[in-house]
Amino acid sequence: MISLVLLFSMSKNNKNISEFEREVVPENKLKSWKSFLGMYAGEHAAGTEFMIGPLFLTVGVSAFDLLAGLLLGNLMAVLSWRFITANIAVKERFTLYFKLEKISGKKLVRFYNVANGILFCFLAGSMITVSATAVGVPTGLEMPKLTDVMPNSITWIIVVVLIGGLTTWVASKGYGMVSQAANWMSPIIVIAFLACGIVAASQLGINSFSDFIAVWGEGSDPFPGQIKYTFWHVFLWSWFCNAAMHIGMSDLSVFRYAQSPNSGWTTAAGMYVGHYMAWIAACLLYAVYLNSPEAAAYLAEGSAPPVAPGPLAYNAIGWFGILAVILAGWTTANPTIYRSGLAFQTILPKWSISQSTLLAGGLATVAGIFPAFAMKLLDFVAVYGFILAPVGAIIVFEYYFADRYGVIKNYAEKNNTSFNKAVFYAWLISFVIFFGWSKFQGIFLSFLTLPAWLCCGALFIIFSKIYQKK
Repeated sequence: MISLVLLFSMSKNNKNISEFEREVVPENKLKSWKSFLGMYAGEHAAGTEFMIGPLFLTVGVSAFDLLAGLLLGNLMAVLSWRFITANIAVKERFTLYFKLEKISGKKLVRFYNVANGILFCFLAGSMITVSATAVGVPTGLEMPKLTDVMPNSITWIIVVVLIGGLTTWVASKGYGMVSQAANWMSPIIVIAFLACGIVAASQLGINSFSDFIAVWGEGSDPFPGQIKYTFWHVFLWSWFCNAAMHIGMSDLSVFRYAQSPNSGWTTAAGMYVGHYMAWIAACLLYAVYLNSPEAAAYLAEGSAPPVAPGPLAYNAIGWFGILAVILAGWTTANPTIYRSGLAFQTILPKWSISQSTLLAGGLATVAGIFPAFAMKLLDFVAVYGFILAPVGAIIVFEYYFADRYGVIKNYAEKNNTSFNKAVFYAWLISFVIFFGWSKFQGIFLSFLTLPAWLCCGALFIIFSKIYQKK
């Protein structure tokens, strides 16, 4: 709480920052594709990669399934950003939250914004956890285990609060500062991932692609508490791990600054440098650790060895690895806290964007204290994408199909209603059907993200026709 109060007090110096939260971005504020290249390369070759790469080994995926699944899944994600998110963002130039308010009404959009903001805080918190594992190496801090939920020491809490405070301060400076920080840090992080992969491959005796396949093998049994991943798990998970950002339209808030929809192609830098090269490099780091006596002792006891990015990177490239992990946590947490701040600002309109971002950062810091968000990142990312993505279908289906089927665009704004029932029931029905199907039939949640998205969009058009006639 003390850190949150201190961060909030900083906002007095940031009240003049304008992010055009409730207006079209002016022409003189638009940014070239280079701005987005740095941001996406930095955000997606970042802290999550140090966690997700090793977690793929804990689910026993084979080499072919991982390589092929990531190749195609990331391609689908890039296409989603370019032809859905960036295309609509450049035409509308509103944040997701303001656009959704025009369609849904103020009362209804508040529920979404609360859920959106909190889920983004949890994601940012997991990245603060990642950075904390790096600080823990020189300080001798005990690393959290794969099954840990609660913090394991007061020192851990102090380290997380310090990192969270600095990360939040950067995010509170607005999109320009977030983008600039990513441009500074991303080259360092990319080089570090590449170096980690090369060193880890050498430690594993990999000199050719066939050696890589031999080391990786046909996969293994998943660790305790994990499920077995196949090609389809990897393909759909890698496509929809950022579902909230692309088909969920959260990155309307980012691409509204783009000069052209072609800026959407810059997401490929994040997908193939971060979600391909970096994930595989991080996998190799963890593979080295699994060959160690310490990991063997955990496995002999029937428990999962810990996934701690700081020690893994330090083992490969020393202090440069520590620096890279710290910076990697920042470059993911910064834009995530920024997005969350935009969500909270719509709920608290009297607050400046800086104040709401500081609130988001405070919540993210609290979340970072609990290692469970990072250790269960595969599951958490699948859940938050599934919850938030169908809301983006409301915007997409309105944009492409409203005129064709005689549906009034921006219905809540034009009819002065605060609660658009068509939006609420479309999301609720699609969520209940497909989330329930996943739970009762044991279906991997990422398999159902796209059907839920399509269902929500179609129901929105149908219900809009019904309610607008009345």
